[in-house]
Amino acid sequence: MNSAHAPQTDANPLSGLKVLELGQLIAGPFAAKTLADFGAEVIKIEPPGSGDPLRQWRLLKDGTSVWWQVQSRNKKSLAMDLRQPEAQAIVRQLVAEADVLVENFRPGAMESWALGPDDLLQLNPRLIMLRISGYGQTGPYRDKPGFGVVAEAMSGLRHLTAEPGRVPVRVGVSIGDTLAALHGVVGVLLALHERARSGRGQVIDVALYEAVFNCMESLLPEYSAFGAVREPAGSALPGIAPSNAYRCQDGGYALIAGNGDSIFKRLMSAIGRQDLADDPALAHNAGRVAQVETIDAAIGQWTAGLSVAQVLSVLDAAAVPAGRIYTVADIAADPHYLARGMIEQLKLYDGSELAVPGIVPKLSRTPGLHRHNAPLQVGQDTDAVLRDIGLTPAQIAALHERGIVA
Repeated sequence: MNSAHAPQTDANPLSGLKVLELGQLIAGPFAAKTLADFGAEVIKIEPPGSGDPLRQWRLLKDGTSVWWQVQSRNKKSLAMDLRQPEAQAIVRQLVAEADVLVENFRPGAMESWALGPDDLLQLNPRLIMLRISGYGQTGPYRDKPGFGVVAEAMSGLRHLTAEPGRVPVRVGVSIGDTLAALHGVVGVLLALHERARSGRGQVIDVALYEAVFNCMESLLPEYSAFGAVREPAGSALPGIAPSNAYRCQDGGYALIAGNGDSIFKRLMSAIGRQDLADDPALAHNAGRVAQVETIDAAIGQWTAGLSVAQVLSVLDAAAVPAGRIYTVADIAADPHYLARGMIEQLKLYDGSELAVPGIVPKLSRTPGLHRHNAPLQVGQDTDAVLRDIGLTPAQIAALHERGIVA
């Protein structure tokens, strides 16, 4: 949808699901955003005044981060000071009617407000409580502050993201938070499925470091079986050949993955190295790994004489997986992104347009939908949410006067 206020629909797979989001920044809000994209009603609780710090992160448009438009689309904003007992009482009222609560505070914070699982599941036994933290709700590190970048390091990912002998670098986005959020969404959907049978809710405990560690492929079993500690390999893929980035004549790089047996033969034929294509020692991955330097040198010599576009044209014709390294400018202009609806144009409240990522995954019959923009003002839905749970105008006014809500 290109409208800031798309029509409501009951076709979304999570229509009717009520979600309460507590927390801020990335992991918890990303999980709630994903649920909202597919029809869940998400009430986001923000601190009065400043709101979620993400509102002020990175580049701002008219005083608000453009990232906010992605992270908080389809949500309602309820501004409330959770440190106040009256606010905690309102959370309990909301929980009584909620299906899911998402929080990413440090372990123990919710319990200190009498909003922990023991309290909330007694109030609403069907509640599914998603808790995202750096190290999880148990274990010796549970009380340490944990951010995504630390989780990425602890999981083993940061050790691998480097050229050999050089300082490890971070992935350019908050991948640890996002992976934790997606694991959290999987957990919510699993718990909803189980609740349909048992009628009971449960707690989902997601640790940032565990979410990243879950994606580390054969890292641990290779160490367990062989004592092998995988080391940084730059753009190469150790143990799988050939797969690398190769410099081209125009200074760009072509990413080439010729690591399938038949693909390798087509790749070698395409670059004029029929001798390598026909070499029985290179017919399978193990043999290619043993001679990966020779293979990489042959490919690199070929790409050095052609532009990136020329390399990709030859390899596309040979059905060899290859691509170039995209900048965001490339993404915004790419016809495949556009054809797949991955560049969505929002109309903001001031009438201007903003490009944001489209919704994934793509469901054929009940796709996700941009129903409305992120809340512009902190607490712009406060009064409406409070009315919905039965508070009178006088009660709401009193809460405003005392600074408990905004």
